[in-house]
Amino acid sequence: MILAYRTTVLLMQIIPTPLPGVMVVRAEPACDERGSFARLSCTTTLAQHGIDFVPRQTSLSRSSRRGTLRGMHFQIPPSAEIKLVQCIAGAIFDVALDLRPESPTFRRAFHAELSADNGLGLLIPRGCAHGMLTLSDDVAVLYHIDCDYDPDSSRGVRWNDPAFGIEWPGAPVSMSERDASWPDCTG
Repeated sequence: MILAYRTTVLLMQIIPTPLPGVMVVRAEPACDERGSFARLSCTTTLAQHGIDFVPRQTSLSRSSRRGTLRGMHFQIPPSAEIKLVQCIAGAIFDVALDLRPESPTFRRAFHAELSADNGLGLLIPRGCAHGMLTLSDDVAVLYHIDCDYDPDSSRGVRWNDPAFGIEWPGAPVSMSERDASWPDCTG
């Protein structure tokens, strides 16, 4: 018996945001009677959009409670990182914060709701901090990162620093002591 099958080109849509280098990545799943299959990351597609991103590690965070805050995190050179963040269970309010002094959008933030249902991801370039607030219980988030974690280069800023004006959808009910103690920016 010869089985015939059709092939489907899997697509990712890359959508620029107001912050240079911060991109919304939309998986466009192929669907059939079995369900769906989607490409979450593709170095070739990203390169076609001028993005040099080759993941070196993939990490998973799980948060059981709505209102859990993680952030605002980044790494300084030589370990500055690019990350692609995707929510694979539940929903999050995801934030990229531009901390590049030479950028025209320095200290401005961009946010998007990422969820398992909408298939969106957020690509965050070097020099930008990342944070998220869970919008549902039982959240799982994938992080594709282009360099190894370096604890000596790990930094953060306070999630509600007035210098950034991030309009969070609510106050966190849970966060780490480290995230609660990040300083306000200076200068």
